[in-house]
Amino acid sequence: MTKKALITGIAGQDGSYLAELLLEKGYEVHGIVRRVAIEDTEHKLKNIIHLLDRVHLHVASLDNVFSVIKAVKDVAPHECYHLASSSFVSYSFEDEISILNNNVNSTHYLLAALKEFAPECRFYFAGTSEMFGQVAAAPQDETTPFTPRAIYGISKLAGYHLVRNYRLQYGAFACSGILYNHESPRRGYEFVTRKIVSSAVKISLGLQEELFLGNLDACRDWGYAPDYVEAMWRMVQAAAPDDYVVATGITHTVREFVSRAFAAVGLDYSRYVRVDPRFFRPTEVVPLCGDPRKIRESLGWAPTRTLDEIISEMVSHETELYRQGKAGRSMQGGA
Repeated sequence: MTKKALITGIAGQDGSYLAELLLEKGYEVHGIVRRVAIEDTEHKLKNIIHLLDRVHLHVASLDNVFSVIKAVKDVAPHECYHLASSSFVSYSFEDEISILNNNVNSTHYLLAALKEFAPECRFYFAGTSEMFGQVAAAPQDETTPFTPRAIYGISKLAGYHLVRNYRLQYGAFACSGILYNHESPRRGYEFVTRKIVSSAVKISLGLQEELFLGNLDACRDWGYAPDYVEAMWRMVQAAAPDDYVVATGITHTVREFVSRAFAAVGLDYSRYVRVDPRFFRPTEVVPLCGDPRKIRESLGWAPTRTLDEIISEMVSHETELYRQGKAGRSMQGGA
């Protein structure tokens, strides 16, 4: 029997790598996309443009319960990976309402629809280290208390508890991955790592003069996106559902990332990078750094790429995009 998988957020960084992984394993892969993506495949579906003849796309809106129910009934999946979410950083009241409603409701709608129409389906929820928020100790593991400091982290924590409730209350095979930062050439331009890599390449090609960033001493636990989707798949194949921290357990500063990205194009970052207080976030007394012991010991997962290898791949990819005239606009985000 061919397994059927349903992926929300299939066109994103993680969704595209997950689709590739599942296709390699012989799955029939289905993805939920918005209608605007179908109308602009070149840009909205660029991460899966090479897969369009191998995946089945379903137009649906995750904030509409009837739309979600239709997609679940049409696919009848054996596995469902819920990766889509509203994740942009914003502090306006309207955006906070949208982020909270979209992220919580979409998770609830999917869990409810699967319970009713595909009760044997195994469900994966994409959590985030932002759920931990302002922590008291590092590294963090599955027992670390959650103290989210932003609406995005709060919305994800609500989804995490929905997943646990469906698992405990209804016996659903529902698990969550608490994923730390993970990068790749498919990272969006709104993220600081892609902004850094893109700017380094543009400066090396004479297309940009300076790069403005926030706190260069901020620390992050950076991994490799294809490794992290492998972790998702392993969670869903486990004998029993559980929640896992997915991380490298190693932190690097933004300064280290910048230095290595610029060095990869033969430049000294200090000549081009300017610190802009507008991009500073609240001070992090203790860094977000994950402890992956549980997933390593229980599921045999471990990261395969170093930060240098990740940066090298991102720089090579970005350089090729600019040479082909296909690079996107570098966004003005902050560290």
